[in-house]
Amino acid sequence: MTGFSSDWLALREPLDLAARDRIVEAVFLENVPSVAPRMLDLASGAGATVAAWKDRLPGDVRWLLTDNDPGLLEVAASRWNGTLEGGLSTLEVDLAGALEALPFADVDAVSTSAFLDLVSEAFLQRLVKCVVAARKPFLASLTYDGQIGFEPAAPLDNTMRNALNSDQLSDKGFGNALGPGAAACAIYLFRSAGYNVVQGQSDWEVGPSDAGFLEEFLSGWSRVGVKHGATREEVEAWRTRHLNQARSGSFRCMIGHIDFTAFPD
Repeated sequence: MTGFSSDWLALREPLDLAARDRIVEAVFLENVPSVAPRMLDLASGAGATVAAWKDRLPGDVRWLLTDNDPGLLEVAASRWNGTLEGGLSTLEVDLAGALEALPFADVDAVSTSAFLDLVSEAFLQRLVKCVVAARKPFLASLTYDGQIGFEPAAPLDNTMRNALNSDQLSDKGFGNALGPGAAACAIYLFRSAGYNVVQGQSDWEVGPSDAGFLEEFLSGWSRVGVKHGATREEVEAWRTRHLNQARSGSFRCMIGHIDFTAFPD
Protein backbone atom coordinates (compact mmCIF):
# COMPACT_ATOMS: atom_id res chain seq x y z
CA MET A 1 0.00 0.00 0.00
CA THR A 2 1.35 3.40 -0.98
CA GLY A 3 -0.05 6.84 -1.61
CA PHE A 4 0.25 8.72 1.69
CA SER A 5 2.97 11.35 1.95
CA SER A 6 4.91 11.96 5.13
CA ASP A 7 3.74 15.60 5.01
CA TRP A 8 0.08 14.55 5.03
CA LEU A 9 0.66 12.07 7.85
CA ALA A 10 2.38 14.80 9.88
CA LEU A 11 -0.58 17.13 9.36
CA ARG A 12 -3.10 14.58 10.60
CA GLU A 13 -1.05 13.20 13.50
CA PRO A 14 -2.06 15.87 16.08
CA LEU A 15 -5.73 15.21 15.31
CA ASP A 16 -5.15 11.48 15.60
CA LEU A 17 -3.39 11.82 18.95
CA ALA A 18 -6.18 13.96 20.38
CA ALA A 19 -8.93 11.68 19.07
CA ARG A 20 -7.77 8.29 20.34
CA ASP A 21 -10.16 6.64 22.80
CA ARG A 22 -8.36 6.37 26.15
CA ILE A 23 -10.73 3.75 27.56
CA VAL A 24 -10.15 1.43 24.62
CA GLU A 25 -6.42 1.98 24.89
CA ALA A 26 -6.44 1.30 28.63
CA VAL A 27 -8.14 -2.06 28.04
CA PHE A 28 -5.60 -2.91 25.37
CA LEU A 29 -2.77 -1.98 27.72
CA GLU A 30 -4.12 -4.38 30.34
CA ASN A 31 -3.50 -7.20 27.87
CA VAL A 32 0.09 -6.21 27.01
CA PRO A 33 3.01 -7.54 29.11
CA SER A 34 4.44 -5.02 31.55
CA VAL A 35 8.05 -5.98 30.79
CA ALA A 36 9.71 -5.75 27.36
CA PRO A 37 6.57 -6.17 25.24
CA ARG A 38 7.07 -6.93 21.57
CA MET A 39 4.72 -4.90 19.36
CA LEU A 40 3.86 -5.64 15.74
CA ASP A 41 2.39 -2.58 14.01
CA LEU A 42 0.68 -2.98 10.64
CA ALA A 43 0.70 -0.33 7.89
CA SER A 44 2.89 1.80 10.13
CA GLY A 45 3.54 4.71 7.78
CA ALA A 46 5.81 7.23 9.50
CA GLY A 47 5.32 5.71 12.95
CA ALA A 48 2.14 7.35 14.26
CA THR A 49 1.35 4.40 16.53
CA VAL A 50 4.75 4.75 18.18
CA ALA A 51 4.07 8.45 18.75
CA ALA A 52 0.79 7.59 20.47
CA TRP A 53 2.23 4.89 22.71
CA LYS A 54 5.85 5.82 23.44
CA ASP A 55 5.01 7.28 26.86
CA ARG A 56 2.35 4.73 27.83
CA LEU A 57 3.90 1.35 27.07
CA PRO A 58 6.85 0.10 29.16
CA GLY A 59 10.07 1.88 28.26
CA ASP A 60 11.67 -1.32 26.99
CA VAL A 61 8.99 -2.03 24.37
CA ARG A 62 10.35 -3.44 21.12
CA TRP A 63 8.63 -2.29 17.94
CA LEU A 64 8.39 -3.95 14.55
CA LEU A 65 6.90 -1.50 12.04
CA THR A 66 5.59 -2.82 8.74
CA ASP A 67 4.61 -1.01 5.55
CA ASN A 68 4.89 -1.27 1.77
CA ASP A 69 6.38 2.23 1.49
CA PRO A 70 10.13 2.22 2.18
CA GLY A 71 10.24 6.02 2.26
CA LEU A 72 7.75 6.20 5.14
CA LEU A 73 9.53 3.44 7.02
CA GLU A 74 12.77 5.39 6.64
CA VAL A 75 11.06 8.45 8.10
CA ALA A 76 9.83 6.37 11.03
CA ALA A 77 13.23 4.81 11.68
CA SER A 78 14.96 8.18 11.54
CA ARG A 79 12.32 9.79 13.74
CA TRP A 80 12.74 7.29 16.57
CA ASN A 81 16.41 6.44 16.13
CA GLY A 82 18.12 6.28 19.51
CA THR A 83 15.05 7.44 21.46
CA LEU A 84 13.51 4.07 22.38
CA GLU A 85 15.03 1.88 25.07
CA GLY A 86 13.75 -1.37 23.63
CA GLY A 87 14.47 -0.51 20.03
CA LEU A 88 12.63 -0.30 16.74
CA SER A 89 12.98 -2.24 13.52
CA THR A 90 11.15 -1.90 10.21
CA LEU A 91 10.02 -4.40 7.62
CA GLU A 92 9.05 -3.47 4.08
CA VAL A 93 6.24 -5.85 3.19
CA ASP A 94 3.22 -6.05 0.92
CA LEU A 95 0.57 -6.79 3.53
CA ALA A 96 -1.95 -7.71 0.85
CA GLY A 97 0.22 -10.58 -0.34
CA ALA A 98 2.37 -11.53 2.63
CA LEU A 99 0.26 -10.95 5.74
CA GLU A 100 0.54 -14.55 6.88
CA ALA A 101 4.35 -14.38 6.75
CA LEU A 102 4.50 -11.81 9.56
CA PRO A 103 5.67 -13.04 12.98
CA PHE A 104 2.32 -12.97 14.80
CA ALA A 105 3.40 -15.84 17.05
CA ASP A 106 6.61 -14.10 18.09
CA VAL A 107 5.13 -10.81 19.35
CA ASP A 108 2.99 -9.91 22.35
CA ALA A 109 0.46 -7.61 20.68
CA VAL A 110 -0.63 -6.33 17.27
CA SER A 111 -1.68 -2.78 16.44
CA THR A 112 -2.64 -0.62 13.49
CA SER A 113 -3.79 2.96 12.97
CA ALA A 114 -5.97 4.48 10.23
CA PHE A 115 -5.76 1.33 8.13
CA LEU A 116 -8.75 -0.98 8.33
CA ASP A 117 -11.07 1.25 6.27
CA LEU A 118 -8.69 0.75 3.33
CA VAL A 119 -9.01 -3.05 3.18
CA SER A 120 -11.54 -5.60 1.96
CA GLU A 121 -13.58 -8.06 3.97
CA ALA A 122 -11.44 -10.89 2.61
CA PHE A 123 -8.30 -9.20 3.96
CA LEU A 124 -9.97 -8.62 7.33
CA GLN A 125 -10.85 -12.30 7.51
CA ARG A 126 -7.19 -13.18 6.94
CA LEU A 127 -6.03 -10.64 9.52
CA VAL A 128 -8.45 -11.86 12.20
CA LYS A 129 -7.42 -15.45 11.50
CA CYS A 130 -3.73 -14.57 12.00
CA VAL A 131 -4.35 -12.66 15.24
CA VAL A 132 -6.70 -15.25 16.73
CA ALA A 133 -4.50 -18.20 15.79
CA ALA A 134 -1.61 -16.54 17.64
CA ARG A 135 -3.90 -15.58 20.60
CA LYS A 136 -2.67 -11.99 20.61
CA PRO A 137 -4.43 -8.78 21.69
CA PHE A 138 -5.19 -6.40 18.85
CA LEU A 139 -5.71 -2.64 18.75
CA ALA A 140 -7.18 -0.84 15.73
CA SER A 141 -7.20 2.93 16.08
CA LEU A 142 -8.85 5.60 13.95
CA THR A 143 -10.94 3.60 11.51
CA TYR A 144 -13.15 6.02 9.55
CA ASP A 145 -16.87 5.37 10.12
CA GLY A 146 -18.51 7.61 7.47
CA GLN A 147 -19.91 10.24 9.84
CA ILE A 148 -19.09 13.89 9.10
CA GLY A 149 -20.66 17.02 10.51
CA PHE A 150 -19.99 20.70 9.75
CA GLU A 151 -20.76 23.78 11.82
CA PRO A 152 -21.86 26.02 10.20
CA ALA A 153 -23.27 23.72 7.54
CA ALA A 154 -23.13 24.35 3.80
CA PRO A 155 -25.62 23.20 1.12
CA LEU A 156 -23.17 20.78 -0.50
CA ASP A 157 -22.08 19.03 2.71
CA ASN A 158 -24.27 15.94 2.29
CA THR A 159 -23.28 15.55 -1.37
CA MET A 160 -19.60 15.76 -0.48
CA ARG A 161 -19.93 13.31 2.41
CA ASN A 162 -21.66 10.81 0.15
CA ALA A 163 -18.98 11.25 -2.49
CA LEU A 164 -16.23 10.61 0.05
CA ASN A 165 -17.96 7.54 1.46
CA SER A 166 -18.48 6.13 -2.04
CA ASP A 167 -14.84 6.74 -2.89
CA GLN A 168 -13.78 4.95 0.29
CA LEU A 169 -15.15 1.72 -1.21
CA SER A 170 -12.68 1.66 -4.10
CA ASP A 171 -9.72 -0.71 -4.28
CA LYS A 172 -6.77 0.56 -2.20
CA GLY A 173 -4.59 -2.45 -3.00
CA PHE A 174 -6.51 -4.99 -0.91
CA GLY A 175 -9.60 -5.50 -3.04
CA ASN A 176 -12.71 -3.33 -2.82
CA ALA A 177 -12.42 -1.56 0.52
CA LEU A 178 -15.02 -1.72 3.28
CA GLY A 179 -14.56 1.98 4.00
CA PRO A 180 -17.02 3.17 6.66
CA GLY A 181 -18.15 -0.40 7.33
CA ALA A 182 -14.71 -1.74 8.19
CA ALA A 183 -14.74 -1.35 11.97
CA ALA A 184 -18.15 -3.03 12.31
CA CYS A 185 -17.01 -5.89 10.09
CA ALA A 186 -13.75 -6.41 12.00
CA ILE A 187 -15.54 -6.32 15.36
CA TYR A 188 -18.04 -8.90 14.14
CA LEU A 189 -15.27 -11.18 12.89
CA PHE A 190 -13.33 -11.00 16.16
CA ARG A 191 -16.42 -11.67 18.26
CA SER A 192 -17.40 -14.56 16.00
CA ALA A 193 -13.93 -16.02 16.62
CA GLY A 194 -14.49 -15.89 20.38
CA TYR A 195 -12.59 -12.70 21.15
CA ASN A 196 -13.74 -10.00 23.54
CA VAL A 197 -14.08 -6.54 21.99
CA VAL A 198 -14.21 -3.07 23.54
CA GLN A 199 -14.91 -0.16 21.20
CA GLY A 200 -15.23 3.62 21.39
CA GLN A 201 -15.35 6.76 19.28
CA SER A 202 -12.15 8.51 18.20
CA ASP A 203 -13.62 11.35 16.15
CA TRP A 204 -11.48 14.09 14.68
CA GLU A 205 -12.53 17.49 15.99
CA VAL A 206 -11.26 19.98 13.41
CA GLY A 207 -11.27 23.67 14.28
CA PRO A 208 -9.83 27.00 13.14
CA SER A 209 -6.42 26.14 14.58
CA ASP A 210 -6.08 23.22 12.15
CA ALA A 211 -5.72 25.43 9.08
CA GLY A 212 -2.84 23.52 7.49
CA PHE A 213 -4.61 20.20 7.81
CA LEU A 214 -7.90 21.66 6.64
CA GLU A 215 -6.41 23.20 3.48
CA GLU A 216 -4.93 19.86 2.43
CA PHE A 217 -7.93 17.82 3.49
CA LEU A 218 -10.52 19.95 1.69
CA SER A 219 -8.40 20.10 -1.46
CA GLY A 220 -8.21 16.31 -1.65
CA TRP A 221 -11.86 15.98 -0.80
CA SER A 222 -12.76 18.47 -3.55
CA ARG A 223 -11.13 16.24 -6.15
CA VAL A 224 -13.21 13.32 -4.87
CA GLY A 225 -16.40 15.40 -5.14
CA VAL A 226 -15.71 16.25 -8.79
CA LYS A 227 -14.84 12.62 -9.49
CA HIS A 228 -18.25 11.58 -8.18
CA GLY A 229 -20.31 14.07 -10.17
CA ALA A 230 -20.27 17.48 -8.50
CA THR A 231 -19.23 20.40 -10.70
CA ARG A 232 -15.89 22.10 -10.19
CA GLU A 233 -17.63 25.42 -9.60
CA GLU A 234 -19.90 24.21 -6.80
CA VAL A 235 -17.12 22.22 -5.17
CA GLU A 236 -14.78 25.19 -5.23
CA ALA A 237 -17.50 27.37 -3.70
CA TRP A 238 -18.00 24.75 -0.98
CA ARG A 239 -14.29 24.51 -0.25
CA THR A 240 -13.83 28.30 -0.17
CA ARG A 241 -16.83 28.74 2.11
CA HIS A 242 -15.47 26.36 4.74
CA LEU A 243 -11.95 27.76 4.52
CA ASN A 244 -13.30 31.27 5.05
CA GLN A 245 -15.30 30.05 8.04
CA ALA A 246 -12.12 28.58 9.50
CA ARG A 247 -10.20 31.81 8.94
CA SER A 248 -12.91 33.75 10.73
CA GLY A 249 -12.77 31.38 13.70
CA SER A 250 -16.33 30.09 13.32
CA PHE A 251 -15.65 26.68 11.79
CA ARG A 252 -15.96 23.21 13.35
CA CYS A 253 -15.91 19.83 11.66
CA MET A 254 -16.36 16.37 13.16
CA ILE A 255 -15.03 13.39 11.21
CA GLY A 256 -16.06 10.09 12.73
CA HIS A 257 -13.65 7.30 13.63
CA ILE A 258 -13.83 4.15 15.73
CA ASP A 259 -11.19 2.62 17.99
CA PHE A 260 -11.47 -0.95 19.21
CA THR A 261 -9.39 -3.55 20.95
CA ALA A 262 -9.94 -7.29 20.64
CA PHE A 263 -8.41 -9.84 22.97
CA PRO A 264 -8.80 -13.48 24.07
CA ASP A 265 -10.12 -14.53 27.46
